[in-house]
Amino acid sequence: MSVFNRREFLHRSAILSAAAAGAETAANSARAAEAAAAARKGSVNDRLRVAVVGVRSRGMSHVAGFLGKNNCEIVAICDVDEAVIGKAMTRVESVQKQTPLYVKDFRKLLDDKSIDIISVATPNHWHALMAVWAMRAGKDVYCEKPLTHNVHEGRLIVEAAKKYGRICQTGTQSRSNPGMREAIDYLLSGKAGTVELAYGTCYKLRESIGKVDGPQAPPATMDYDLWCGPARVIPPHRKTKNGTVHYDWHWIWEYGNGDFGNQGVHEADKARWGLGQAGFPSTLVSVGGRLGYIDDGETPNTQLALFTYPDGRHLMFEVRGLKTEPYMSSKVGNIWFGTEGYVVCPSYAGGFAYDRDGKKVAEFKGGGDQYHFDNFVNAVRSRKPESLNCPAEEGHQSSALCHLANISYRLGNEAPLSKADAAFAGYKPAIEALARMREHLMSNKVDVSRELGRIGTVLTLDPKTEKITDAGTADLAKANAMLFREYRKGFDITEAV
Repeated sequence: MSVFNRREFLHRSAILSAAAAGAETAANSARAAEAAAAARKGSVNDRLRVAVVGVRSRGMSHVAGFLGKNNCEIVAICDVDEAVIGKAMTRVESVQKQTPLYVKDFRKLLDDKSIDIISVATPNHWHALMAVWAMRAGKDVYCEKPLTHNVHEGRLIVEAAKKYGRICQTGTQSRSNPGMREAIDYLLSGKAGTVELAYGTCYKLRESIGKVDGPQAPPATMDYDLWCGPARVIPPHRKTKNGTVHYDWHWIWEYGNGDFGNQGVHEADKARWGLGQAGFPSTLVSVGGRLGYIDDGETPNTQLALFTYPDGRHLMFEVRGLKTEPYMSSKVGNIWFGTEGYVVCPSYAGGFAYDRDGKKVAEFKGGGDQYHFDNFVNAVRSRKPESLNCPAEEGHQSSALCHLANISYRLGNEAPLSKADAAFAGYKPAIEALARMREHLMSNKVDVSRELGRIGTVLTLDPKTEKITDAGTADLAKANAMLFREYRKGFDITEAV
C-alpha cells in the first residue's frame, strides 16, 4: 500500500469510527487515528520506510540489513560526502528498481513523516545527536557502536527512547548471534561455575597514520562543517591511505574513542554480558600508550583496563595495535574464567567451553549481521522494546566502559609502562596481563623501560548516578567534565530531550 493510500485508509477509518460513535469529539477521532496507525505499524504486511545515514563503510552493512528484507524499503541515503554514495545508491536501485532519495543534511530527514526508521552508521561524535533527534521526530533508530561518544550521551539516549516511545537498537550484533547467545546462556546458567573474571581482547593491527606538516583540505565533495556537526570545526590534520577525513577519525579524540571504542566495544559488551553485570563498575583504571611509532593519532594503540564491579568481580580489556599473537586463541574476542571452567569466544558467532582441566566440553556456533537487523525490525513492529537484544540501556553501559577507561588514561601521568604494576593494586590477573603486554611491546622493539606511555588514574564511581566520586591523583571536577562534551551551537543534544 502506498503512503498516500495508507493515509487515506487511516483517514477514512477515523471518519467511520466517528460516525459510528455519533457523538465522538474531534480529539477522540484524532486519538483513534493514531491508534489505528500504531496497529498497522505492528503488521508484517506494512512496509517500513528506512533512511540509512553514513554509507562509506559500515553503512553498506546497514543497507544490506534492510534492503529487500522484512518488507522494508530504503527510501533515502544520507551522507555528507557525495563521493561515497554511489555504491549504496546503485545497490538499492538494483534491488528496489527505484533510486532512493539522496540527502546530504541529516536534519532534512527529520521532517519527512513517511520515514519510519533511521539507521545511523556515522562517526561516533554524531551518534547520540542523530539518535535523539530522530526519536524526537518519531523515528525508530538502529545506531552503530559505540552508541555514544561520551558517557552522559548514553543516558540521554535511554531517556529519549522512553520519553518518545521509540525503539532504539545498538549495533553490537553479537548480541543476536545464536552461537554467542548459547555461549552466554552457558555462562549465566552457571555451567562454568561462578564467573569471576571476563577478559576482552582487541588485538588488531593498526598501522601508523603518519605525520603531516599542517592542516589538510577535506574532500571537495564533502560538507566538512556538517561532518564536524557537534564537534569543533578543526581542519583535518592527517593524510593516509584512508584520506584526510575518513576512518582515521577513530584515532582523534574529538571524533573517535580509539580502538577500545571502535572494534573493542563489541568485545567489552560481550564481556560484561557474560559476567552478568547490569550497571556501572565501582572502580577502574587504564594504562597504555601510542607506542611503536610517532604519528598524528592521539588515542592509544596499546591499552589495558581493569574494571571492578560492586560485587567484587572483574572485567579486563586489552587493546594491541602492533603485531601480536592471540591470547588463549583470542585476538578479537573474549575469555570468561569461572570456578568450574572457562569459555573462549574468539569470534562474533560463538566459541568453546572447557572444564577446569582444559578439556573441551561444549561448542557454540552460528551468526551473521542479519539476526540483529531482524531482531530490531521485529521490535519495531511489535512496539516491545524489551524484545531488543541490545537496547539503548545495554549499549550505553558497554560504551561507557570504553569512555571511562579513556578518561582514566587521559587523566594519568606519562611514565614508562615498566612502572605500571602499582596501578592494578595487587590484582594478580591484571599484573600478569601487564607483563604479557610488555613482552608484546618488546617483541615490537618498544623499550618499555624508556618509552613513555600513560599510567591512568584510578576512578571511583557511583553506579547509581553514573558520576565519578574520586579521581585519584587527578582533579575530580575535570574528570566529571569529561563525562560529557561541549556541543557546537546548533548541534546541542540537551535541547532535544
